[in-house]
Amino acid sequence: MLNARLLALLFFATPAAGDTALFAVAANYATAAEAQAVAYKAASGHDIQLTTGSTGKLYAQIGAGAPYDAMLSADAATPARLEAEGQAVAGSRFTYALGALVLWSPDPALIGPDPAVSLTDPRLRHLAIANPELAPYGIAAQQALQSLGLWGVLTAQMVLGENIGQTYAMVATGGAEAGFVALSALAGDMQGSRWQVPQELFEPIRQDAVLLLHGADNAAAKGFLDWLASPAAEPINATFGYATATP
Repeated sequence: MLNARLLALLFFATPAAGDTALFAVAANYATAAEAQAVAYKAASGHDIQLTTGSTGKLYAQIGAGAPYDAMLSADAATPARLEAEGQAVAGSRFTYALGALVLWSPDPALIGPDPAVSLTDPRLRHLAIANPELAPYGIAAQQALQSLGLWGVLTAQMVLGENIGQTYAMVATGGAEAGFVALSALAGDMQGSRWQVPQELFEPIRQDAVLLLHGADNAAAKGFLDWLASPAAEPINATFGYATATP
């Protein structure tokens, strides 16, 4: 069933007079956010503009005064920090998606069921991961490799992407034979070989949203956050490889 907030959005929106909001969106969620924004506009008439990048860089831009109305982060810590620093509306944080991590290669024979064998294969000259200092998916990849006892072993082969989107591009274009990417990047794509990293090998990638002070009175921003917290967003998230957080 649709919740009360979503029902209000659907029945009382005025598409002809929609507002516009600017969202800072973590790179991994870019394609899913576009799909969510299209569905939200059809229901509400509001336009959502997206600027994507690494969570670390988006946070820096917000601190420098970028006019974002809200943020869809790739972690939970950054929205909490923005709230604590007084740059976000208190009490507006929530988890809009749970990310999944995959070891992927375009080579259909490179990644097998045993990740230790695949990661120490001589054919793997370069392993792409997102920079752990900038991107939560990079932290998850580091934790997974540490859990496997391979972090120190593979350091010389690692190439770092600024964000998880760039990391995927490194592998897709041949800059690295394999990499740890977001499952969302492979949604609907069965090419190559992959191993989905078990959740017990890394801390859950809780992706939180927060309303920024710039958007405190923006109806489009508040409505889109309501949309992402509602059952209407769940099928789109699932299509792009994201789970829904349990309360």
